[in-house]
Amino acid sequence: MLTLVIGGAASGKSAFAESLCLCAPLPRTYLATMQVWDAECAARVAKHRAMRAEKQFVTVECPLHLARLTLPRRGTVLLEDLGNLAANELYDPNGAGENAAAAILCGIENIAQQCENLILVSNEVFSGGADYAGDTDRYLRTLAAVNNAAAAHADAVVRVVCGIPVYYKGSER
Repeated sequence: MLTLVIGGAASGKSAFAESLCLCAPLPRTYLATMQVWDAECAARVAKHRAMRAEKQFVTVECPLHLARLTLPRRGTVLLEDLGNLAANELYDPNGAGENAAAAILCGIENIAQQCENLILVSNEVFSGGADYAGDTDRYLRTLAAVNNAAAAHADAVVRVVCGIPVYYKGSER
């Protein structure tokens, strides 16, 4: 089962995605995409890792190259989030660069083949307009391409608004 959860900043999309995981069969893997740049980031990651451990998640850090990842176990995977992953693949010197969308989609397919349930979390893009320049436009178009392709393949697509899930495809589990 592939589920795409999208929403704006602080919409409640991550909490909703996590709630889906808690209802899904064990084992649970949290696939974290945030790159750790400094001590503040490291402290935030440690805090979140501890919170997830209480919910029986095993955390796997993967800020780049999902296609190369081998999961430690099957079960339910929560990938948090495609926005970070798109930025990492676009702008990290070791990332896919102009091929970021294709690399991410290949990685999603790789992960989907290794688990029973894959829940993707992503940011809503272009709802505030479509006239952006330079790197902002490049990033938004890359993430939109990933979101659109993921939605096309997903069994369920859910947009979270003010903490309220709205199903666009599929239905509540």
